[in-house]
Amino acid sequence: FKAPSRDHPALYRDLLRTNRVHWMEEEPPAELVREKMMECHLRFRHQMALVPCVLTLNQDGSVWVTLVKPARAITPGQFAVFYKGEECLGSGKILRMGPSVYTLQQGRNQKESPKKEEIDKIEPAT
Repeated sequence: FKAPSRDHPALYRDLLRTNRVHWMEEEPPAELVREKMMECHLRFRHQMALVPCVLTLNQDGSVWVTLVKPARAITPGQFAVFYKGEECLGSGKILRMGPSVYTLQQGRNQKESPKKEEIDKIEPAT
């Protein structure tokens, strides 16, 4: 896919799934095991700003990562590295991603606006 511009909504996503995460200290952190969810920060490119996210632990040790704000150019094969403050918690390889902002906008637009044939069926008020 080639987007028409660097900031096209098709390049932005807010959901991804990793493979089994390699945790630095605890396997996995106690909060994530207890709550099944945990707020932290993510980086998937070297030196990028940390992005707030919520991790959801899966049975197989992988995680779903929900970003607070969509991020640009997340790609399968990159590593998602998780942080709490300055501490690196661990990392997992990005396996797949949720729908792009563009796809979500298209779906929303189709639901909100009636199709031409639906408009044609409406009888004019007399």
